[in-house]
Amino acid sequence: MWAELRDLREEIDVGTPPRNGVEVALTIDGLAVQVPSGSSIMLAAAKAGQSVPKLCATDTLEPFGSCRVCLVEIEGRKGFPASCTTLVEEGMVVKTQSDDLQKLRKGVLELYLSDFPEQDIEGGWSEFHETLKQCGVTSHPYRKGDNHQDAPVDESNPYFLFDPAKCIVCSRCVRACEEIQGTFALTISGRGFESQVAAGENHSFFESECVSCGACVQTCPTQALVEKSLFEGGYQRG
Repeated sequence: MWAELRDLREEIDVGTPPRNGVEVALTIDGLAVQVPSGSSIMLAAAKAGQSVPKLCATDTLEPFGSCRVCLVEIEGRKGFPASCTTLVEEGMVVKTQSDDLQKLRKGVLELYLSDFPEQDIEGGWSEFHETLKQCGVTSHPYRKGDNHQDAPVDESNPYFLFDPAKCIVCSRCVRACEEIQGTFALTISGRGFESQVAAGENHSFFESECVSCGACVQTCPTQALVEKSLFEGGYQRG
């Protein structure tokens, strides 16, 4: 099943892991599609060739539903559920694009940008920047307030660094450490504005139980976690 999905859209992240089950028929943006029961709407949309914007979702990890970028509309239901955590149902009719969805996604992404290094917004090359382009978001309307832009970069690990100014607390690194590597070295500490990725209690990445497997770096959508080898002469924001 995994190979079939990969053959369908080569090198496209379908957002959530494939499932095995009885085929379920539904409609995505007017397109008929069939996927196994237990699949997410996001995966069904990918199979239909409709790309749903996402940040916390990736097909190597179980769905989490925290970023609120992948919202969709379902005929007959109220609200805008996350497509990564909402499972398909027989006969379901889904919209992945509408004026309301565009406004909601724009508002969410603008909030992320309000606490992201301004000099790194234009010309960025991360998955986050691709999502911004997909949703047509290039700036935010908020005045400068409390932020994490002065948080120190953790360069203690010899292979990669962590720049908390670029972290959107999507938990992908924490989940990759748990689900892929099984190390449980990372966690999210604090609540609300104080939430942050932590490598143990008051530990640097080098001092923590991190085994430098690279799973967290590979899955980070904003390149808050990034290989040092990409930066000749040392890392600098911007």
